[in-house]
Parts: sequence; structure tokens; C-alpha cells
Amino acid sequence: MSRKTLPPVRPHDAADRVPERLSLVCQTNITLEAAAVEGGAAIPRFTMVAYTGESMYVNDWRFPVVVALEGLSIPSQRRPVRFAHSMYAGVGHTERIAIEAGRLIVEGVVSRETAAAQDVVTSGKRGFPWQASIGVTVMETEFVRAGKSVTVNGRTFEGPLYVARRAVLGEISFVDLGADGGTSATIAAHLQENDVMDDNAKTPVTPTDESNPTVVPEPVRAGVTDGGGKEANPSVAPAAEIRAQVLAETKRIAAIRSICGSRFPQIEEQAIAEGWTAERVELEKLRASRPKAPAVHVSTDVMNGQVLEAACMLAGKVTQVEALYDEQVLNAATRRFRGGIGLQELLLEAARANGYTGWNFRDSREVLRCAFGKGLQAGFSTIDIGGILSNVANKFLLEGFFSVERTWRNICAVRNVSDFKTVTSYRLIGKDQYEQVAPSGELKHGTLGEQAYTNKADTYGLLLSIDRRDIINDDLGAITTVPRKLGRGSGLKINDIFWSVFMNNAAFFSAGNNNYLTGADTALSIEGLSKAEVAFLNQTDPDGKPLGAMPAIVLVPTVLSAIATVLYKSLEIRDTTASMRYPVANPHTGKFRAEVSRYLSNAQYTGHSDKAWYLLADPIDLPVIEVAFLNGQEAPTIESADADFNVLGVQMRGYHDFGVALQEPRGGIKSKGEV
Repeated sequence: MSRKTLPPVRPHDAADRVPERLSLVCQTNITLEAAAVEGGAAIPRFTMVAYTGESMYVNDWRFPVVVALEGLSIPSQRRPVRFAHSMYAGVGHTERIAIEAGRLIVEGVVSRETAAAQDVVTSGKRGFPWQASIGVTVMETEFVRAGKSVTVNGRTFEGPLYVARRAVLGEISFVDLGADGGTSATIAAHLQENDVMDDNAKTPVTPTDESNPTVVPEPVRAGVTDGGGKEANPSVAPAAEIRAQVLAETKRIAAIRSICGSRFPQIEEQAIAEGWTAERVELEKLRASRPKAPAVHVSTDVMNGQVLEAACMLAGKVTQVEALYDEQVLNAATRRFRGGIGLQELLLEAARANGYTGWNFRDSREVLRCAFGKGLQAGFSTIDIGGILSNVANKFLLEGFFSVERTWRNICAVRNVSDFKTVTSYRLIGKDQYEQVAPSGELKHGTLGEQAYTNKADTYGLLLSIDRRDIINDDLGAITTVPRKLGRGSGLKINDIFWSVFMNNAAFFSAGNNNYLTGADTALSIEGLSKAEVAFLNQTDPDGKPLGAMPAIVLVPTVLSAIATVLYKSLEIRDTTASMRYPVANPHTGKFRAEVSRYLSNAQYTGHSDKAWYLLADPIDLPVIEVAFLNGQEAPTIESADADFNVLGVQMRGYHDFGVALQEPRGGIKSKGEV
């Protein structure tokens, strides 16, 4: 569809934007017929399927477009028909427009005497398969995301695509190539009657040409009277009145052509079509004759940091990129970079926005200097390439961070700290029972207890570089690979610190704390889990009273993953030995969710075992271990900067501030799982 280049519709804010023009080119059925008219001349008529209701690819729209025919407004039955959407290449006009069986049907007459009209008729008689294109003004759109479907025009379409929910029909054009391959065009050339019927009046209208314009007004209706009760509008106007109206219209058109001459054809065509007076034509001519300021060409794709970020995300094949940027930004990035941007191009765009005047990467050090805003000249709009690289890298950093095991997050409490100082917290098992209130209404002071724990956040980080070779090779993949490595490194480090602290627990899980079980019956089974549950429930607070917390998690090494899942999900477990007694019902179904960590049995960590397992309380109620994050930042941070003077490249550093500490021994039971 080609009418003119227009900014795409943003589907998420259709309510607060101006309407936009859209030309829908579709391969359609077009029948051209010659109708006999007075004097022996032949005026061809045409019939076409102007739109089939299918989805089509439109220039500058990232996804296919479907026009909802139920929301298509047809202002009138008489719409202009052109050739290839050119207002200077008129063909004729429509006389009937209807929506039938999910298609837009158009009938009309080739009423213009232009080269385009002659080409359409002559080529049609020779069998040329003309197709059609409709121009519509889009008023409201809906964006259907990937994985979703929508029913429009009696058909179901899969996203991603746009649905023009409300649109206004403009003109219709003959075109030689359409986008809807499901239909074909045929041409017929036989004579018909000379009546060109108006959709409402059903009265013959004499076609006109440009050399002898003749307009027959719509006949007035019978039964309308004037103030004296006399019928003012007879069913057929007198011939003299019709001739007078035709003469007046002829004079109006002649005056318009005289005023416009050959210099203002656009004003002439619009004035004739819209019924302008000679005075209005003179005014429009004067306005068009005024001196104009030098033309200033402004690109609709304003380059900014968001567009560059989106281009990098598209080049990196980030999933669900529509959730990160709006449609205007994504379309600008797609048009400007065609779905791909190189590392050199990214740095050059930023450098030129910051004052660099070159067009290539030959002076790479100067490009980097300007891209990172060093020695920035006044008057230039800046693009923060460091921020762009950091934002883009952060997406891939998180992918790397979340790609490693995260069992630690499911069994720990999370704490927010504001600095790197050691923090102290009182445990949740102090003397916190309510006391009876005296008649005076005075409440007694409680105590937090004397048992407390400490924690402290530290910084862990790593510095990696996109070196000169990556830049010269124009390897945008460096922006994705390096952050993924930094993110994965952070995920591995937090696992390493966490499990080193958790597994070095000989003093934490001990017989003295009543939270360590040994013996042959401590293997993970119905009996072993029942024993651990009893031990957990029998724990008491410092006053010797029941603790009140409930176990919720079974933490196991990888070798015990299957039996832990069976104990959690199976309704029955049968004993296959020769014993006459065997259990059928599983008393622990749905009680304790299974968490598995490969670190528990790894020989690199103190306290490792492939048989020991743990029964833990929910960390929200009574955690056995805590992780503290500086300012609540659970994910690592990545930053980008120009490399040092002696290194040509871009540096990226990732760092993470956190600390790990054991908490309440009563929050869990450890079973040795072996003799």
C-alpha cells in the first residue's frame, strides 16, 4: 500500500492521538463494462471487491494490518476513484459501496476523461488484471500481541498484528499490484444501459467530462410545502430550473479554471470537487502565492537514546521487546536500522549527537571520546552512550543472573540494609506473649529477648571489556555476551557465598540445639520424615513452651530429589518387600514442598553430603538463614564507560552488594540420613 509515508499508529494510546491515513492495497475482483450513453458514446462502468477482509502488510507498519469492516465508516456512496492514489490521475467515481459477506463491494463509473482513465479502460479491455486499493483514515487501533488471537471480519487471526477498529473510507484507486493474493481480477467489455443511478435518488445522472462539465442536481422530493401550504418541491423539477442550475455550475467551474490557470491545478481540482465559490478560490490562490520560507526537511524518526536501545534489543533478538518500548520507538528503530545495528554504527550515532562531524569509524578514538561525551561542545543534544550500553547490557545481565540455580532464594529471608555496617536483629522467639491488662488499662512492657543475630553486606564485582577487536569487527554480540557473563558470574558468586555459610553448620545443627538427627532411621522416607517432623514440632522457646512454628520445606541434594517429590506428591507408597504389613496412604502428601540444590553434595564445600537432608520452616515465619541486600537491590548492577587511555575499547563492570548469615537454629531440622 503506497499513498505516502506516514508515522505508524501506536496501538496503546489510540484515544489521545490524531487520526492517520492508511492505504490498503489488495488484489481484488474488478469488472469493467461499457455502458451506452446518449449520442452513441460509451462510458465504462466497473465493479470491484475493494477489500477482502484479510490481513495485509503495509509499508512502515511492523506487523500485518486488518481493517474491521464493522467499524468502517462510509461517508457517502459517491467517492472519488483514482489511479494509484494520485489526485492528479482521476478515473471516476463510485455509485454503490456495500459490505457483503465480509468484503467491501464497490460499483461505479469511469466518469473522468484523463490519461489514467483511458489507460484503465484500454488495458482492461485487453485483459490486464487490475487490482484495487482503498485509502482510509484510521481512528482507533488495537495491537494483538504474539501468542494471542482475535476474530475480525468473520475470521480468526493470530498475533502479532494491528486491527483498525474504527476507520473512515476515503478514496479508492486502481493499482497494478496488490497484497492480497487470495483473489483475482477479470475484465469484461459489453454495452449496458446508459443509466448511472444514484444510490438514494434512483434518478439518472448524466456523466460529465472536463471539457464540458454538466452536473444534474438531485431531484427534490414531493410532498414538501411552503408556508402557505402550497407544494414547493414537485417530484420533477421544471426543465428551465434544471437548465439554470446546470448553467450556474458551468459558470462556477469556468471561473475557477480562469482564476487557477495552469499554476494551481491542485486548488482547481479541490475547488471543483468541493463546490468552492470564486471568492474562496481567489483567497486560496493568494495564500498559495505568498513567498515561502526555505524548505526544512525534518526526519520523523528523531534519534534518541530510546531508539538506539530498542535497535540494540531488536538486533539481540530480545523476547517480548514490545513490553520494553512503545510502538513509536520500535517502529523508528525498525525503519532506521532495518532490525539490525552494528557496534560501530551505535557508537557513531552517539558520537554525532554529541558533536562528532565524521561519517566513518576511521578515527575510532575520537568516536569513542565523543560518544561518551568527553569535551562535549555546547549546543548539541547529547546521547548518553554509557547509559544506553548499561540499559541494554542490564537486560542480558539479568538473563545470565537468572540462568543459574536459585534454590537459595526459596529457603532464606531477605533483608534490606542501607550501608555496609554490621546490623543486629533480635530473633522472633523472645517473650512476646500478651499479658492480661489490669483494670487501670495499663499495658505491660514486653521484651525482645536476648538472642540476636548479625549480618553485613559486602561488595562483589568484576570488570570486563569490549576491546578494540570487537569494535573493529563491528561485533554487537559483545554487548550481549559480556553482560551475560557478568550476570552469570554474580549468580554463581551469591550461590557460592550462600551455600558455604549454610553447609558449614556443624555448630548450628547439633544435638545441643535439638535440631540434628542421626541413626539408621533418618534416611529420607515416610519414617524418616515423620521423625524429623516430630523433632521439629517438639522444639520449644527459651521458656520451654512450644515454639508454634510449622515445617514447610524439605531441602535435599540431587540424589534425593525423586524421593522428596514422591513424598510431596504421591497419595500412596507401597512396600514391595515380603513383609505382610505395608503402608498404603502417604501421610505427608502435600505437606512439605521439595527444594533441591546441587551444592549440598558438592565436595568443594565443607559439610557436603549426598544423604543429609533438612526440614525447614517457611523463611517468612522462622528463617534459618538470611541474605541482606544493599538498598534492597537483589539483582547485580552493570555500568559502562570508555576504557582508560592505554586501552582502546569500552569497559563494563558488574557488582553486587549482599551478605549472608545463619539465623535461628529452631527454624529447621537436619537429618544425617545415614548411620
